[in-house]
Amino acid sequence: MVLGPLQFSSTIRARHLRSHRWSGRVFVVCRCCSLNFGPVMSLGMPAIGGSIQAAATTLFATFFLFALCKAYWHIRRREPPLHREWMIRAFSVGLAVATIRPIIGMFFATSRFSGLTPHEFFGIGFWIGFVLHLIAAEAWIHATLPQQKAVGAVEIT
Repeated sequence: MVLGPLQFSSTIRARHLRSHRWSGRVFVVCRCCSLNFGPVMSLGMPAIGGSIQAAATTLFATFFLFALCKAYWHIRRREPPLHREWMIRAFSVGLAVATIRPIIGMFFATSRFSGLTPHEFFGIGFWIGFVLHLIAAEAWIHATLPQQKAVGAVEIT
């Protein structure tokens, strides 16, 4: 996760393609190893946020694995733009776990006023963190797409 932002820099990637590839491989191996723990912990241990938290963790762990597989598929087919999009999605969901902590912290800080217990807000915090990251990833993907002219469009001056 530390090297992730460097992976998305076209300048660094172009100058150090071999490092980019190895860093990506290390990322995939590490994340695949850690993916075993999310579903096991969500389904095998009682979650503080109950089934809402377990559902969020399981769904986004599955999506993360799917995004990694899609990214790998596209790079093997020599489709770097699609590989980039799926890696942004995967990286974003992986990074969401770090964002969930401050969200949960805000819930703890305001629980005296809201009356919510950890069992009630943990699941909500997980969903907020994951969804915010997916929205940010999609916004980033679409904001950084190369501008394409519509086929058959007429320019009026």
